[in-house]
Amino acid sequence: MANMQAPPENAVILFDGTDLTNWHQKDGSPANWTIDEEGAMTVSKGSIISDETFDDAYVHVEFRCPDMPEAEGQAKGNSGVYLQGRYEIQVLDSYGWEVPGLGDCGGLYNQYAPLVNACKPPMQWQTYEIVFRAPRFDESGEMLEDARMTVLQNGKVVQNNVELDGPTGGQLDEDVGDPGPLLLQDHGNPVSYRNVWLVHLPPAGSDQYDPR
Repeated sequence: MANMQAPPENAVILFDGTDLTNWHQKDGSPANWTIDEEGAMTVSKGSIISDETFDDAYVHVEFRCPDMPEAEGQAKGNSGVYLQGRYEIQVLDSYGWEVPGLGDCGGLYNQYAPLVNACKPPMQWQTYEIVFRAPRFDESGEMLEDARMTVLQNGKVVQNNVELDGPTGGQLDEDVGDPGPLLLQDHGNPVSYRNVWLVHLPPAGSDQYDPR
């Protein structure tokens, strides 16, 4: 397919357009979304969850909202991308809204509205580039920092290193100290996804200076 960003060599490929062997449903059964001849999967019969789990990660997701001209608000091309299955980046047809809100596309659901409306019209492919930083804990297990997220939608920054106030709702669990999967939400609308991958990130860089 044209206009897809190629993953780097160290990426974990979650969906390459061929099958859903890397995904399952909440009850553990195989994912059963439909895959078309162009290699896009479309929401059907429940949310799907990646077998791969992660802490800090760079995540790439491409999505396409359906054209639903008679629908309004949260009924208009609704889905969601959940980091670690706990923190939702809203997927919605919010094209044309001058001031996007907490529930619009690019928002961290009910916590942070997107900085700008970066949406393309429905039926066009869009991209999320996500830098996710997992919560931090001390040696006793007490939380020092909540999760953080930076999100680019179609090349525009819509979330700038925001600190989340816990899971956003609809999460898989409350185990915020554990690695978690990527969840793509079934909200009853035929949203499509393609070219989904992630790169695991180290928790911190080296503290050594090498003059070479």
